[in-house]
Amino acid sequence: MSDLEAVTTAEAPAVSGGPRHAGERSRSLASDAWDDLRRSKIFWVAAVLVTLVLIMAAFPSLFTSADPQACALSKQYHGPDASAPFGYDFQGCNVYARTVYGARTSIVVGVLATLIAGVIALTIGLTAGFFGRWVDAVLSRFIDIVLGVPFLLAAIVLAKRLSAGTHSTGVLAVTVTLGILGWTTAARIMRSAVIAARNQDYVAAARMLGAGPMRLMMRHILPNSIASFIVVLTILLGVNIAGEATLSYLGIGLKGDAISWGIAINEASPNVRTAAGPLIWPSLFLAMTVLAFIMLGDAIRDAFDPKLR
Repeated sequence: MSDLEAVTTAEAPAVSGGPRHAGERSRSLASDAWDDLRRSKIFWVAAVLVTLVLIMAAFPSLFTSADPQACALSKQYHGPDASAPFGYDFQGCNVYARTVYGARTSIVVGVLATLIAGVIALTIGLTAGFFGRWVDAVLSRFIDIVLGVPFLLAAIVLAKRLSAGTHSTGVLAVTVTLGILGWTTAARIMRSAVIAARNQDYVAAARMLGAGPMRLMMRHILPNSIASFIVVLTILLGVNIAGEATLSYLGIGLKGDAISWGIAINEASPNVRTAAGPLIWPSLFLAMTVLAFIMLGDAIRDAFDPKLR
């Protein structure tokens, strides 16, 4: 054992407030955050809503046995019945079934786009924050350039380009578009967290013990910087779901046989004066889903931020 390890081991009880008794559990940021989350009504409301949406997206047949693709013009604008609690739209499609099945596409696009954005943000933010100097300067200017591009305009251009000449549903094009354009805020948060963590004593001690850059980043800095990053991604997931609906509403997102809330809103908008239900229900489901993810992210952020305790 080296002198530094001996000193660290000897001082450990004093730092933690004295020796622990047998069976006594150590406190951590995660355990304190969970204690706060358990007492948060906002967290439980958001968690229940998110769970219901995820179950609906994964197993839509649990919520309806109707076929969302089965449409009959003879049922155009018919009112609610046993198999269609929300009635029928202008094509005679079951609004309830299409709303339930629309959750799957919206959630899949949102999750995959968030994963793409998360990988990009984690790589750039961790690299810029750890190495600093000219690496940080170059990557920070790159983030500023991407932030300077109008999001909606860039999304329209990129989604059109990626889906041009293809006969697919457009899921891949929309997913890649949202992932490429939505990582900047998460990268900035990650960079700030890494800069704060790399100046801590435990990082200096690990460096003195011979830890290399990769070990410092993966074993010491990243685990202590990831909390705020996850919070941002949780909120970004709701934003990406809304972004998919926006692009689909504009007619440049999902297409073909795809079923999503954005497409449903787009198709129902011209006939809203004749029948408002086909517009209201998918809009309500979309709004509640986005709000649930944002509320969940806010609750987790408040729990993991020591300044708010």
